Amino acid sequence: MLTKPKQTGKKGKYGPENLKTFEIPGFSASKDTDLMGISPSNSTLKDLTTLLPRLMGKRILVVGDLMLDCFVSGEVLRISPESPVPVLSVRNTARMLGGAGNVLSNLCGLGVAPSVVALLGRDETAAIVQGLLQDLGCDVSGLIACDDRPTTVKTRFVSSGQHLLRVDEEDAKPASVALEADIIARAVAVLPSMDAVILSDYGKGVLTPNVLRTIIDAAKKHSIPVLVDPKGDDYGLYRGADVVTPNRRELSLATKMPTQSDSEIIAAGHAMLEKSGIAAVVATRSEDGMSVLHRGSNDVLHLRAHAREVFDVSGAGDTVIATVAAALAAGATLGDAALLANHAAGVVVGKIGTAPITRTELLASLQGEPADSVTVIPDATTPWEAAAAQVAQWKKLGLKVGFTNGCFDILHAGHVSYLQSARARCDKLVVGLNADESVRRLKGPARPVNDEESRARVLGALACVDLVVLFGKNLSEGDTPLEILHALTPNLLVKGADYTVDTVVGADYVISQGGEVWLAPIEEGKSTTGTIQKMKGVS
Repeated sequence: MLTKPKQTGKKGKYGPENLKTFEIPGFSASKDTDLMGISPSNSTLKDLTTLLPRLMGKRILVVGDLMLDCFVSGEVLRISPESPVPVLSVRNTARMLGGAGNVLSNLCGLGVAPSVVALLGRDETAAIVQGLLQDLGCDVSGLIACDDRPTTVKTRFVSSGQHLLRVDEEDAKPASVALEADIIARAVAVLPSMDAVILSDYGKGVLTPNVLRTIIDAAKKHSIPVLVDPKGDDYGLYRGADVVTPNRRELSLATKMPTQSDSEIIAAGHAMLEKSGIAAVVATRSEDGMSVLHRGSNDVLHLRAHAREVFDVSGAGDTVIATVAAALAAGATLGDAALLANHAAGVVVGKIGTAPITRTELLASLQGEPADSVTVIPDATTPWEAAAAQVAQWKKLGLKVGFTNGCFDILHAGHVSYLQSARARCDKLVVGLNADESVRRLKGPARPVNDEESRARVLGALACVDLVVLFGKNLSEGDTPLEILHALTPNLLVKGADYTVDTVVGADYVISQGGEVWLAPIEEGKSTTGTIQKMKGVS
């Protein structure tokens, strides 16, 4: 909650007699204020969760340094006999978007429609990067292929969670005059249709002074907010930007001032804003959270870190700027945007590598629960209205709700694979579970092997399942999910690939309501009946 002003900082324009400092450890605020857009307008849980659907479909342009992050992981069991270095036995290589690419990944995870203007080489890595962007649904028409520079790759070698070595393949020379003109032309052409612009500066040559000045000025003419993830010590290059998001070390580098305590952050932040002509700063402070300051305002917002457990801070800054930009594009105050970003950062630092945020994870964080939490409704007396209300809430938040159904008597690997693939196509997955009476009518008096409550609990333990609802308890309900589909109206209906769309019960209804039907692949040779026969010794 908001606290009384703290007496921090040195005397003067931003001294303790003038500063209003607000500390918010979580998401709640005790009063409704509008401090030049810094403090949250109304930072209750309800307000932040209802902000999520407003992010959907917002158009954000990302201009900056695109790269590929590779993580080569394995085991170190010995030291090389050739020199005293560890020998890594490689087990896995993971490739993901880095730099401006990670900003794009986070935007897509939030439901934003991003476009990118960036440089790539003419090499195999460029094809990988472009493919990853297209898989996200990102507009890649602004990508520029270069003959004289490679696609930037950062390869990290990891063992037991520890980084052994990082190898960078890059050419960070500034873009040529011709490339500058191409970058500017592509960015300015799409600016009028954008809701925000992110300049992701990793110092790899895309954001030259001329590119920065032209894009910032063009965005201001259209009243489009500009956010910058900065590099170097001259923030005057970003003059006119609305928000800059340095981390603690970057802010110290830019100001030549200490940035450890609250008062030091305040002093350095205001010094940087006054000198650079940037409107506001969201300074990320790792385990100390983040601080928000506005040029010309005495008000400061401190957000304490919201992470449960920190595994890797790689890419957390990308998550912050993506979330702040998306929220501002949706009309939020900077305070609310920062609060949302604080929760998003708290999620991603609990992951390994440069992993982006998703709407589902962010919603779970706002609700104070693990991202893989599950609601189970195994009680046959629970009306479907309870499940319908939950589904309606998810849909109101802009989440895509999927539905599938079955008996799931003895859960096996085929079931798990099927459910995981279904969940990969939606934000929330509801499983309609045949009640015991329904299973007996369908499978015979010897079934089910496990009762409905046991089956529901096992399904609910899977991270890919978000809601379990019984149907078919009474004969009047029938043994198909048609009635419950009408009650829930999911966005996606999933059945196995052994069906066709015209034979899937409820397919026509879901499609008529604007939803879709997907036939998921199934693993051959895996079934509950086969498992039971094997247990009986029947081949």
